[in-house]
Amino acid sequence: MTIRHTAAALLAASALALPASAQQTEGTAQGDVSVTIYQNGQSLVQDIRQLNIPRGTTRIEFPDVSAQIRPATLSFNADDTAIVEQNFDFDLLTPTKLMEKAIGQTVTLIRTNPATGAEVRERAEVLSTAGGVVVRIGDRIEVLRDDGLPVRVVFDEVPPNLRARPTLSVTLNSTSSGTRPASIRYLTPGLGWTADYVSLFDEVNNTVDMQGWVTLTNTTGTTFHAADTLLVAGNPNGGASGPRRGMVRPGTETADRERLGDFYLYPLDERTTIANAQTKQVSFLDVQGVPAQRVYSAYVPWLTNDSGPRNVSSEIAFSSSREGGLGDALPAGTVRFYQRDAQGNPQFVGENGIGHTPMGSRLSLRTGDAFDITLQTEVESREKITAAEYERSARYRVTIDGEQVREVEIDRAVDYYRTTMRYTFTNAKPTPVEVEMTQGGLDQGWWGGDFRVVSEDVPGEQLNIDRRRYRVTVPANGEREVRVTYETRF
Repeated sequence: MTIRHTAAALLAASALALPASAQQTEGTAQGDVSVTIYQNGQSLVQDIRQLNIPRGTTRIEFPDVSAQIRPATLSFNADDTAIVEQNFDFDLLTPTKLMEKAIGQTVTLIRTNPATGAEVRERAEVLSTAGGVVVRIGDRIEVLRDDGLPVRVVFDEVPPNLRARPTLSVTLNSTSSGTRPASIRYLTPGLGWTADYVSLFDEVNNTVDMQGWVTLTNTTGTTFHAADTLLVAGNPNGGASGPRRGMVRPGTETADRERLGDFYLYPLDERTTIANAQTKQVSFLDVQGVPAQRVYSAYVPWLTNDSGPRNVSSEIAFSSSREGGLGDALPAGTVRFYQRDAQGNPQFVGENGIGHTPMGSRLSLRTGDAFDITLQTEVESREKITAAEYERSARYRVTIDGEQVREVEIDRAVDYYRTTMRYTFTNAKPTPVEVEMTQGGLDQGWWGGDFRVVSEDVPGEQLNIDRRRYRVTVPANGEREVRVTYETRF
């Protein structure tokens, strides 16, 4: 007995010849399909088919279900019928699976002579497919290789547990016979959707035109034909949505959309075919002339001492409110901004993500760094001061909720500091700009919350105990310095 490597090939790219009984016709066995797609990776599929169900116990097959069906979530319903047992056949008809199922069986190898085109047929017993295909031909053993030379494998039949399409089979017990609607409902991963927003920003008129697209993806292994599609915006099953990126102020308005519990529903206007391994986009929002504005901003951590200027952030701010906004709740997704150039052509200027956004929210989305506008933050001076000096500045105490009353009890030595921060802004634009600068790090915990703003060149707005915002106007083609002096325990 000899072992030799032949010029035959049998991998996924091999040509296969199947008996006529195994060939599938075009079309689908699906009936009236409805698909509800969530944003947590799960989808609900309902398929209503007209089936001729005989009386008594019988087995019915449902081909063209999702290849990733969760069988435990299946529910079946038909008049006068009860389900006894269900099976999901997920071994699909592929060259690899055919060879695996043919181990111990005999197949026909057809080799073609490249020079003459003559075919030679040999019967071969499949011995193994581990790491390659090993066959017995007569009294010799061969390892089939994928070396590009013509070879075909003909199988006598298709194994009964291999399916050309994902198939669910159920055993039913019916008290009557006849054709009737039968529905199956199940959950499956592999269907997903995201929201994508295309926004055209007009900086001259301070408006934005925005179109929202639903992007559907299907990796279930099955095409859903003419499906009535409903999209659910939210996070069922306790899924965390994470921070609301870009949201300055959450909205308090109810959108004019159907809700299901705590979720908003976005039905597609028309039935659509969601093909396997396909990405599809459908429009759900189209609004023009929404008020918007360019915002320049910078965040400064406490005691930042920049070695050089840094670009401030460029943002576009708008609202989702009914009056003066987009007028809708916005599902989580990506907003991409465009602006027209001097020739009127839209050019991409940046993008950012948003979380689920209630209607009435105020958003400010960062699109990138401002090329012409910089900020350099420096600790101009920092010195220790006495407790008496610190107490003299009590009139400058920053309060959030009216007058603050406290009782002083000194039980340890405390260091106090007077710190002057210098913020230097530059602007190379031919027009003045306003920069929103936020000084952070003012809350150092219970022992350091007692801070004072002794002097500031620009009136500040205390956003919370940790952050104070300054709106600084920087002249055209100019520079501006702003100083703020703090007295703190840190």
